[in-house]
Amino acid sequence: MNDPLQIMEIIDRPSLPPANSVQPARAALVKRTTLETDVTASLNLDGVGTCKASTGIPFLDHMLHQIASHGLIDLDVQAIGDLEIDDHHTNEDVGITLGQALAKAVGDRSGISRFGHFIAPLDEALIEVVLDFSGRPHLSYGLEIPNQRIGTYDTELVKEFFSAVVNHTQMTLHIRQLQGGNSHHIVEAAFKAFARALRMAVEIDPRRAARIPSSKGVL
Repeated sequence: MNDPLQIMEIIDRPSLPPANSVQPARAALVKRTTLETDVTASLNLDGVGTCKASTGIPFLDHMLHQIASHGLIDLDVQAIGDLEIDDHHTNEDVGITLGQALAKAVGDRSGISRFGHFIAPLDEALIEVVLDFSGRPHLSYGLEIPNQRIGTYDTELVKEFFSAVVNHTQMTLHIRQLQGGNSHHIVEAAFKAFARALRMAVEIDPRRAARIPSSKGVL
């Protein structure tokens, strides 16, 4: 006759996933083609920080490397644009395509931590980024960049890039400059802070399991 205590132990024991089970990849590939640009962005949120970036805009490539490296996102962005006019279209469309890929990779946002916050220093620059995968696009942008250009890159395009990412990821993003005097330091610290806040927000919260991180049950 079976021991009742032994039966209860078997019933109460939590079921474990198979030893060879693997969490589904949170990855996405998005291609966007217009009369002005042709952009392809692929990413893996659970990567190790590898990056391939070829946009024709060297400083933007450098910033994409910061997002990948500090966000631990595997990222591949390839773009061809009308750079003979200026960098604006390519810069914005890279932001749009990256935003769409992020939105596709997080899906309905089940199980993610949702919120992210980081303050990044770079020498004299100190930049704070707070973000929320809220489903409501909003950008508060507080960078005061002294120079119009970093190399050949128009620093006005930093805001345009983040605005494009925000609108197409549907996130709330606050970027605040606490200190800073060097244009390169300010911008690079902003991208690093964004990457670390992004990493925090998309991390899976094991206590939340697969639930939507909202009291409303939807984002």
